Amino acid sequence: MIEFKLPSLGADMDEGKLLEWKVSPGNTVKKGQVVAVVDTSKAAVDVEIWCEGTVFELLVAPGDTIPVGTVMATLLEAGESPLAPRAGRGVGGEGPGPAHPLRSPLPPAGEGVIAGRRRISPAARKHAEELGVDIETVVGTGPEGAVTLADVELAIAAKVRLPKTAATPDKSAEMRRAIAAAMSRSKREIPHYYLSEPVPIRRATEWLAKVNEGRPITSRLLMAVVQLKAVALALKKFPEMNGFFRDGAFQPAAAAHIGVAISLRQGGLIAPAIHDVGDKTPEQLMLDLTDLVKRARAGSLRSSEMSDPTITVTNLGEQGVAAVYGVIYPPQVALVGFGRIVEQPWVENGALTIMPVVTASLAADHRVSDGHRGALFLAELRDLLQQPENL
Repeated sequence: MIEFKLPSLGADMDEGKLLEWKVSPGNTVKKGQVVAVVDTSKAAVDVEIWCEGTVFELLVAPGDTIPVGTVMATLLEAGESPLAPRAGRGVGGEGPGPAHPLRSPLPPAGEGVIAGRRRISPAARKHAEELGVDIETVVGTGPEGAVTLADVELAIAAKVRLPKTAATPDKSAEMRRAIAAAMSRSKREIPHYYLSEPVPIRRATEWLAKVNEGRPITSRLLMAVVQLKAVALALKKFPEMNGFFRDGAFQPAAAAHIGVAISLRQGGLIAPAIHDVGDKTPEQLMLDLTDLVKRARAGSLRSSEMSDPTITVTNLGEQGVAAVYGVIYPPQVALVGFGRIVEQPWVENGALTIMPVVTASLAADHRVSDGHRGALFLAELRDLLQQPENL
């Protein structure tokens, strides 16, 4: 029996509210499939499952708010029998749990009762009658399409569920509290050190202008894409900036899944990941970035995008200030910031000129790296941005 638990979707998440199940008992699920929609303090997130099997029990009902780590459902592995229900464990803890409206295991073969041409379990029929639900309108997900108790509960939940766009009045305040809790934890647990470096980007801006020449506005590359790719390549030489600090030790990441800080229209920030940035072309990164920003602001992110970032990059853009010094997002160990591009006096080849410059900053965890390595990382990042054609 496999237990599917509510995953942590970020350091600022202690609990989540189940909005919707995308599966029912009897459904076969594959790795990476979206099985539920969970509301966090920041957004509604499509939660993926990272194993294969057959859904046995749904233990949490839509509308329930549960802590991270709570068992939400159980799955049967290949070849496992559904005849014996799970015993001795409640909804997220040891010992028998209380009766739950969705705790309805798959009925054994033959349990369904034929009513007309439909198979309906007695418990499902009785519950539907008690709540005034037309059993003939309920979609059955049991063997041979049998209607189960869980199917009736899901049908009821679908009727009373609020639209995803309906926000509670204190949603903004809830988000601010979550952000404050995560950042307080970061400052309390992580010994930060900070470095910054002014980076001339005339070559990068000229390269972008050439690449974008003749392209429609919708397919033009942004400086943010160049910066993301440069960060990913720099991480290959400095892997201690890319990974997690867990259980008292650093765990390096195998790839650069870069969390991109995105400001939300209702206020607050969210930093979902673009995966495998180092292996993608600038054109593919531009598509991924555009899609990620759009979905983040629409509240349709996936759980892997929220839980997988191995480092975060924040870019203030043209409306920001010259430099930003961020707070590391635990359990990550580094954050890279880019201020807005400013023109300033610059000595180049012994001559004074006006140069477009961006300040790159690094916040890093002293438990994993030191200022010397951090300085070399920033220098590598600076040098990579001088060679945009090689990115």
